[in-house]
Amino acid sequence: MGDKTYDNLMEAFAGEAQANRKYLAYSKKAEAEGKLNAAKLFKAASDAETLHALKEFEVAGKIGATEDNLKDAVDGETHEYQSMYPDFLKAAEEEGNKKAAMAFTFAMKAEEVHARLYKEALESLDQTEEVFYYLCPVCGNIEKEVPDKCRICGVPGSKFIKY
Repeated sequence: MGDKTYDNLMEAFAGEAQANRKYLAYSKKAEAEGKLNAAKLFKAASDAETLHALKEFEVAGKIGATEDNLKDAVDGETHEYQSMYPDFLKAAEEEGNKKAAMAFTFAMKAEEVHARLYKEALESLDQTEEVFYYLCPVCGNIEKEVPDKCRICGVPGSKFIKY
């Protein structure tokens, strides 16, 4: 594969992945406003963008063996909680943007949990006993058991989503 094609695949992947999230956010907003037809269209488009992104990522050769993918995930999450979000949080605090500071704080703390869980998964990759994960719908924290309340944002454990 040529360098230009690889670069184009990666740019397309980034754009499609962002469009996926953007359209999903638009879908949720339209649904909240009672605009169900628009909500369904945004959701369908979000799913379509996911299909595009996944194919471009695959064609670019970015999906490895599960062990390699877990190592990549640990590296990415570690970068986010150790470097990226602390810088973002500092800037938000300096600018007095409390909403952004809270969003960055929640994400930073959740990314640290994600990195730990990826490390655990890597260490027990050949385990056959099924593990369940529980997602906090507010801050993105993931737990292996439903907590009484989220240790990051305090949302009740009954709100967690099971995977």
